[in-house]
Amino acid sequence: MELKKKEMYRYLLVLSLGSVISFQAWRTLFNNFAVEVASIDSFGVGLIHSLREVPGFLALLVVYLLYLIKEHRLASISVIVTGLGVASVGLFPDLGGLIITTVIMSFGFHYFETVNQSLTLQYFSKKETPFVLARLKRFSALASILTGGVLFVSATSLPYKVNYILFGSVAVIAGIWSLRTNPTNPDLPAQHKKLILRREYWLYYLLTFLSGSRRQIFMVFATFLMVQKFNFSITTVTLLFAFNNLINFFWLPQIAKGINRFGERKMLMIEYTGMIAIFMVYAFTDSPIVVAIFYILDNMLFNFSMSIKTYFQKVADPKDIAPSAGVSFTINHIAAVVIPVLGGLLWKIDYKIPFFFGAFIGMFSLYFSMKVPIFAEQKND
Repeated sequence: MELKKKEMYRYLLVLSLGSVISFQAWRTLFNNFAVEVASIDSFGVGLIHSLREVPGFLALLVVYLLYLIKEHRLASISVIVTGLGVASVGLFPDLGGLIITTVIMSFGFHYFETVNQSLTLQYFSKKETPFVLARLKRFSALASILTGGVLFVSATSLPYKVNYILFGSVAVIAGIWSLRTNPTNPDLPAQHKKLILRREYWLYYLLTFLSGSRRQIFMVFATFLMVQKFNFSITTVTLLFAFNNLINFFWLPQIAKGINRFGERKMLMIEYTGMIAIFMVYAFTDSPIVVAIFYILDNMLFNFSMSIKTYFQKVADPKDIAPSAGVSFTINHIAAVVIPVLGGLLWKIDYKIPFFFGAFIGMFSLYFSMKVPIFAEQKND
């Protein structure tokens, strides 16, 4: 598969790299910035993360923006907005400022991810898609490693404000570059420009909803556990993120091969079985080494969720892909809007409760992953 010859692949790769570099810097610096500079407690962190997911919840509005702007141009603009949001974070070191800049960043990030998913499923075949998803994630992982390497030095030598401006500018530059290119193919099926919600896609919607719930426990509370309970420094967190991304660089192609060889059902069952065990370890371990190891395992299993996208591509009407991408991101973020702030409150009672809830989500997800039809695993182009 000569993916490098496809204009859309190069286009999405550049935008993905710009987006992930800015977001990785935001993510790496956020907890320490919130605690050390903005003096925000667990409830404030949970509130910010909940509001960060509101733009994802509103991703279904992407379908209406397509009346005004072409899909690939929306991707470019979204990445520019991501960069502007990240660049502004250090300028407003309080709860209100973090909320505003985070929401701006999040609108750009989530709208790009929505369009990115849509364009990938439209422009690549069913056998190519797992590899495209894996390669985009793989090079994004490499970019995250480089970001972590730079942050390892710059976080201790430059103010937070300067770091946010530098890394936010990367996304802005990538977005401006992409505005000068046109990778589209007019021969592809025209996408519906209305909301699509079909009964036959119910399993995809449910798995997407559960995946959004699982993602919040991983992204918000697993990281916060390391910083608050185990006192991981910003350099330690940066190194851990870098190691995760190094593993992803070699691991993601194997996931793509696994999807094509074993099918989505088996891949999802592996993810959710491991997820149950990992969240229980988070709840009970008192060892910083153990929590770091299981955070790495959590990251490895988290990438299996691309199976949900490839499953949908195999059962969906091609004209439904763009509007369904927006709907799926909204469904993915229904729980995401609630879980961080609710989890932050429950954390005050006992930090174990959010992880117990994560294990319950894992059991529920495992049950429904068994309903992914066999034909969807075996169906070819």
